[in-house]
This record gives sequence, structure tokens and C-alpha cells, in this order.
Amino acid sequence: MKKVYADLHLCPNLRDLQQVSRMVIKASRLGYHLLAIPFPPNCMREEIERIRGICNEVSIDLASRVDLRPRTSDELIRNVRKLRRKFEIVAVLCESKNVARQAAKDRRVDLLNFPSRNYRLRFFDMAEAELAAGSLAALEIDMEPLVALESPARTRVLSSLRKETAVAQGYHVPVVLSSGVSDELLLRKPMELAALSSLFDLRRDLALSAVSQTPVAIVKRNREKLDSRFVAPGIRVVRRGKDC
Repeated sequence: MKKVYADLHLCPNLRDLQQVSRMVIKASRLGYHLLAIPFPPNCMREEIERIRGICNEVSIDLASRVDLRPRTSDELIRNVRKLRRKFEIVAVLCESKNVARQAAKDRRVDLLNFPSRNYRLRFFDMAEAELAAGSLAALEIDMEPLVALESPARTRVLSSLRKETAVAQGYHVPVVLSSGVSDELLLRKPMELAALSSLFDLRRDLALSAVSQTPVAIVKRNREKLDSRFVAPGIRVVRRGKDC
């Protein structure tokens, strides 16, 4: 079966449809089949469908995503409750310990994302990993800093990533490698992202899964849950009516 490659964090300027189109076309040429693009929490369905139409033109599957940046754990809970059924992917940008730990244990959160360029705010540790291992959250690593930054900033980011991936692997927390880029010139092939992850010691088999099976499985799982026939994992409504 043909492997499906995914980038769950493509970040074009949604107000510039030409740029969106350029990035989607470039991603398609690089071998991606599934893209997730973050939308504002208050966006209209029509906005998502407009971008979906651009993706459909090059046979790209679009997953709608929202990036939450809550200041407190209570704010996170409120936002997830309100937005979970509106978007196919819910990611939390973790900028505090309290938010990170609440996000890690909330089964409605798909991705834990830490500030990619500020190594001081990268604090995915054993506490978050233990919580995430008991929920459905994956650690998302944006690869943009490794492509755009120069030493010594890149060295500091790599040092943080080595610690985070070691913890994730130790607790069997899924890892997702995403681009996190807003410029098509920074896009790289999925296998190149997987190869770059060797710089922070991510195992090869996990790196390959992180650009294919893992992100694809997250989108598939959530689409099943958002289906009107979904009741519980493994249980779906087959037919409704008086004769059922």
C-alpha cells in the first residue's frame, strides 16, 4: 500500500489565497498527501471550505486545525469544550507548565506543541509525558527552526529536542514531525524531515511514523468521532428508523 505523508502544521497567511495556493502546490510536489492548516477559532465554515477547495485542486486532503494558546488551565478546558467538535485537530501551544499538564491529560487534545524558537519555554518533561501516555496526545515538533535558524540558536533548540524526544520515547508518547513553516521556500520533503530528526536522536522507525502513520491516524480517529454515526470507539450507528 502506498505510504501517505502528512504535514499537520502548514502555516500560510489565510488572507493571502495566492500564498496558500503556492504552499499547497509545493507541498503536493514534495510528496505530501494530507495537510492540516490552523484556522482562527472563530472562523466560518465557508473559510475552511475555501481552503479545502484549493487543496482539492492538487488532490491534497485538508484537515482543519485550531491552535489554542490558553493562559490558564481553566481557559484551556473552556476552549476545548467549545471547539473540539468544530475542528478535526486540536493543538495546544504550551507556554506554561500548568497549561502543558492540563493539555497532556485531556483526551480531547491531539497535539502538544511547545514554542519552537524559545528553548526556555520548551519544558516537555517526564510529568507531561506520563500524563500524555495515558491520554491521546502526541508531541508535535515543528521543524522550522532547524531549517531557518543558524548556530548558536539552532544548537540550543537541538539540545532541548534531544531531551524531549528521549522522554517521549521512554514513555511511548507518539511524536509528530510537522513543518510549522509560513514560507514555501522552507518546505522540505517528508523524508528530509525524518532525516533531520536524527540530529536530535529520534529513532528512525519513529521518525518515519512521525511523518506518516502517526499524523494520519490522528486525523482518521478524529474524523470518525466527528461522524454523526459515531457512538463510541468501535460503535457506530448503522441505520436509524422504527425497524431498527
